[in-house]
Amino acid sequence: MSVSIRSGFERIPSYRAGKPAQLGPDGLSAKLSSNENPYDPLPSVLDAITAAIPSSVNRYPSIAAPELTAALAERLGVEPENLAFGAGSVEVASQLIHALAGAGDEVMYAWRSFEAYPILVQLAGATPCQVPLDADGKHDLPAMADAITERTKLIFVCNPNNPTGTVVTHAEVEAFLARVPENVLVVLDEAYVHFNVDSDSAVGLDFFKRYPNVAVLHTFSKAYGLAGLRIGYAVAQPDVAEALRKAAIPFGMSALAQVGGVASLAAEAELQERVDVLVAERARVITALRAAGLPVIDSQANFVWIPAGDASEAVNDVFSARGVSVRCFPGDGVRVSIGAPHENDAVIEVAGSAAARL
Repeated sequence: MSVSIRSGFERIPSYRAGKPAQLGPDGLSAKLSSNENPYDPLPSVLDAITAAIPSSVNRYPSIAAPELTAALAERLGVEPENLAFGAGSVEVASQLIHALAGAGDEVMYAWRSFEAYPILVQLAGATPCQVPLDADGKHDLPAMADAITERTKLIFVCNPNNPTGTVVTHAEVEAFLARVPENVLVVLDEAYVHFNVDSDSAVGLDFFKRYPNVAVLHTFSKAYGLAGLRIGYAVAQPDVAEALRKAAIPFGMSALAQVGGVASLAAEAELQERVDVLVAERARVITALRAAGLPVIDSQANFVWIPAGDASEAVNDVFSARGVSVRCFPGDGVRVSIGAPHENDAVIEVAGSAAARL
């Protein structure tokens, strides 16, 4: 007799990590499937992490993360008790769901949006409530407000949205929050906020400071280039942040991650230079793909979205044959991360062939 797996567990999808790239005809292997920062850590950040290794590997890390908490609170203009950390913002999202929702409760998000949302919701035993994006690949906030019920406990608004790269405006979120009951937490998931240069976009911290039922998610994985160290955080009201700490995996954020976070905050000017390069490359890629005939959506993230529909897998095959791994969502589209210039050149090189598959 085998052990019994929880009923319904087989219906929960597995998270699919971005695939490594195969070698292209010229030996290129570009992994543009996971929205990673293509650049190595800054020397100052790497030095700080390296120096911390001898005293960090054999000891448990601090759960309170005092140095990082102090540095981040000062950087964001919030109180230390407003911060809760986890192994990447995805783990903090899981903390939110476990702390606020259980059996019979609903967690709402747009779809398509971050692929982990439905997985995390079902793992917590709560009920996913998916509201389709509008025709432009944006959150349909009026439809989401219409979908709120007495069972709704938590709403995720991914801004910029993964995988479409679209944003919600300040005015749209203001109107949305006017319709959300005060006992429902709205989470503005801003994993890609550093790449967002849209002046009309909603700013999570602005809403957090004015609405007690708003929390914000940030990560060090994207712009800061610390994806491998796993460090993310929530900005929330003290009672919510305390609940997240209870739901957190003990010692989930390593000491090296904490050191890397503090060093990154101290080097933000240098990091911004890299972000500026990626934003410029994003504009170059979008212009070139559109010129080749691909219907790319405007993006405020470090990736671009090609709504290829039923041709998504065929488009994916073109990039794969060139040695470029992209993220294919069969039936919906293809997401292409912005990489180093030579990797983006390879994407542009085969864009016409990809467009011919539509």
